Amino acid sequence: MGCIELMDYTILLSHTSFKEGREFIKVNFKEVYAVEPGYKIFDVYLIGLSPIVIGVEDDCVIFPYVKPCHGTFVIRIESDEEVENLRSAGN
Repeated sequence: MGCIELMDYTILLSHTSFKEGREFIKVNFKEVYAVEPGYKIFDVYLIGLSPIVIGVEDDCVIFPYVKPCHGTFVIRIESDEEVENLRSAGN
């Protein structure tokens, strides 16, 4: 893929801090994985403060997406492949 903004996504939380986004995911999703900055998802390397928390719900991944000059957003994108990648990595 390579460009999150061209994908079909849902914004769950916008213009927030990275810490608030992390807590939102931890509180609202049962299946949560912690990854390091630079983790590759949808052919994009995630940036942010360690640990980056990614939630899984059904066939969707929920993660913080940092847009420089705009802040952090928590977004949800449907992807069986990325869900399986997270589960198999066992982070």
